[in-house]
Amino acid sequence: MALLSIIVPCYNEEATVSAFYARASAVCAALEGVETEFLFVDDGSADGTLDIVRRLAADHAGVRWLSFSRNFGKEAAMYAGLEHARGDLAAVMDVDLQDPPELLPELLEAVESGEYDCAAVRRVDRKGEPPIRSWCARQFYKLINRVSRTEIVDGARDFRLMTRQMVDAILRLGEYNRFSKGIFSWVGFRTKWVETVNVERSGGESKWSFFKLLVYALDGIIAFSTAPLAVASILGLALCAASFFAIVFVVVRQLLWGGSAFGWPSLVCIVLFLAGIQLFCMGILGQYLAKTYLEVKKRPIYILREEGEHRDEAE
Repeated sequence: MALLSIIVPCYNEEATVSAFYARASAVCAALEGVETEFLFVDDGSADGTLDIVRRLAADHAGVRWLSFSRNFGKEAAMYAGLEHARGDLAAVMDVDLQDPPELLPELLEAVESGEYDCAAVRRVDRKGEPPIRSWCARQFYKLINRVSRTEIVDGARDFRLMTRQMVDAILRLGEYNRFSKGIFSWVGFRTKWVETVNVERSGGESKWSFFKLLVYALDGIIAFSTAPLAVASILGLALCAASFFAIVFVVVRQLLWGGSAFGWPSLVCIVLFLAGIQLFCMGILGQYLAKTYLEVKKRPIYILREEGEHRDEAE
């Protein structure tokens, strides 16, 4: 019988862990032909999340946990979960129940058919989100699919079920700066997309502010495209050409009419504009350099403080 590992990243989710396990375990109990294990990854929570997970592991077989020494981020939690998963199949789910556990049977059926290596969930609407956030998200997907050769499906969730072969392929990408939506797509394999509507959190508050999402989006673009570097180069060439023609124009006008090479305010505006362009291009280079700097230091993606699992009293 195949083993399905369900990886659940958690960060300050004491309000949702118990509800998630009750609902997800009920769904898993009805699955045929597979055993399931829940692997909760505590990402350095400052509340009672880990205590609740420990109690779940004490009371229920098939529950394991990992706990980080500090908060390393969701990307690190997903990587740690995949690395420690024992299953022939692995699924990643959010603990806030925005990923409906009731979709698991459909995902499992798609992968077990042998036609697909992965079954993933994408949401087809963003009902309940602030309009500006929804608009920015849609523009991000349009932009990254234009500048990157790696296609990232609009509305893709981290909720997906994968074969062991695909999991092993993902683990081979041990980069420190991780953008899993891109990594899942980059490794390839046949993926079936299951559509769902947007679901509100079952409790607690989202850990993703607008600024964090913006930084995450920039990380994704930098991780899977060198187009910003090309934009900086093209912009530099275009400004050089424009300045050359402007100089020719000023010289010719001065020779023909004289006394026309004045206008300090205009000159100041042009200097400031060019300085801004230079700083913008330097910022692009700095982002790529910073990511390279973090990669070459080869720091671990995460550090475990403790791990555990259910133990029978007879053991």
